[in-house]
Amino acid sequence: MKQKGIGRFIPAGVPCLLVVGGLFTWIGSVMGTSNMLNTIMKTAHDLLLNTVFYLMAICVITGALSKIFVEFGVVTLLEKLLRPLMKPLFNLPGVASLGAVMTFLSDNPAIISLAQDKHFSSYFKKYQFISLTNFGTAFGMGLLVIVFMVGQGFYAEPFIGLFGAFCGCIVSTRLMQRFVVKAYPEYLTENVCETEEKEAESEEEDGKSVFVRILDSLLDGGRTGVDVGIAIIPGVLIISTLVMILTFGAGPDGYTGAAYQGIEALPWLAGKIDFVFEFLFGFTDPHVVAFPITALGAVGAALGLVPEFIANGWMDGNAIAVCTAIGMCWSGYLSTHTAMLDSLGYRNLTSKAIIAHTIGGLVAAIIAHWTYMLFALI
Repeated sequence: MKQKGIGRFIPAGVPCLLVVGGLFTWIGSVMGTSNMLNTIMKTAHDLLLNTVFYLMAICVITGALSKIFVEFGVVTLLEKLLRPLMKPLFNLPGVASLGAVMTFLSDNPAIISLAQDKHFSSYFKKYQFISLTNFGTAFGMGLLVIVFMVGQGFYAEPFIGLFGAFCGCIVSTRLMQRFVVKAYPEYLTENVCETEEKEAESEEEDGKSVFVRILDSLLDGGRTGVDVGIAIIPGVLIISTLVMILTFGAGPDGYTGAAYQGIEALPWLAGKIDFVFEFLFGFTDPHVVAFPITALGAVGAALGLVPEFIANGWMDGNAIAVCTAIGMCWSGYLSTHTAMLDSLGYRNLTSKAIIAHTIGGLVAAIIAHWTYMLFALI
C-alpha cells in the first residue's frame, strides 16, 4: 500500500528517531548527558536487584501455594462459596477470589501464576480470563500498602482507601471485559481450557500418592513463578525507569548520576492543573500527585514518598485514603500489565487493559475522597 501526502517523502523511522532523540535530548539538557545515562543504568540495575527479584520470589512462593490450593480442592470450594458474590460484582467465577487473595498478600503477578494452571483457568470464558489482569492488579500489594499507612499513624483512612480500590476494581474489570467482547465477540462464549483436558489431567493425578502430589504441586507451581518473574523484567525495568526519571528530582547534591534522580516533569505538569486534583481527589498540595504518578511504575517506590510528604505537611487523612485507593488499584500496572498479558498470550490487548485500569484507578481515588468526606462529617 502506497503512502499518501508527505508520508511518501519521510522514511518510517524518522518520526521514531525524532521522538526518542527529542526526549533524551531534553532530559540530558537538564541532568547532563553523563548523569542521565548513569541514572538510567543505576535505576534499572536497582529495580532489577531490589524489585524484579523480589517479585520473582513472590511469584515462586505464591505459585507453589496456589498450585497446592488447586490440587487439593481449595479452588473448587471457593468457586462454590463465592460464586454469588463474584458474578454480580465482577462478572467472574467465584474461583477468581483466590486470585484477589493471592495478589492482596503479595503482588500483581501472583494471579498469573494461578491463571496459568489449567484447573483454575477452566472455570473462565476467554473474556473473563483476560480481565484477570485488571482484577488482580487492583488488589496488588494491598496488605503492604495498608500496613504501611497504618504504621504512619492513620487507621480508618487506609480502609477507606481499600473500599475505594474495591470499587475501582469493579469498574476496571467490567470495562476490560466490555473492551474484549467488543473487539473479539467470539471470546464471550469460548472457554479457556476444555473440560475434557481438565478431566484427563484429574484422572492422571488421582493415581498419585498424596506426597507425590504435594511435591509435584510445589515444584510445578514454583517453576511457573520463575517463568512469570522473568517475563516481567522488561516491563518493570523499561517503564518504571522512564516514569521515575520523569517524576523524581535532583538529589541533595544536585545531579550526580545516582539512581532515582530525574527532572520532575510530571509533578510540574500536575501543578499546572492542581485545581482538578483538588476537586476530584481533595489534594491540597501538588506534590502529592507524585504518589499516584510513581505508583504507575511501582507502588513500593510510591510508599517511600509518604513519610517525607507527611513530615512536610503535604498529606492529610484525605490524601492517605486517596493514595491508598489509587496505590492499591494501580500498583505499578504500567510496568506489569504488558508482561502479565504477554504471559497469558494476549499482548495485543495491553492498550485496552491500560485504558480500563486507568479509569478504574481514577474512580477508586474519587470514591475514596468522597467516602472520606462523609466519614469526616460523622
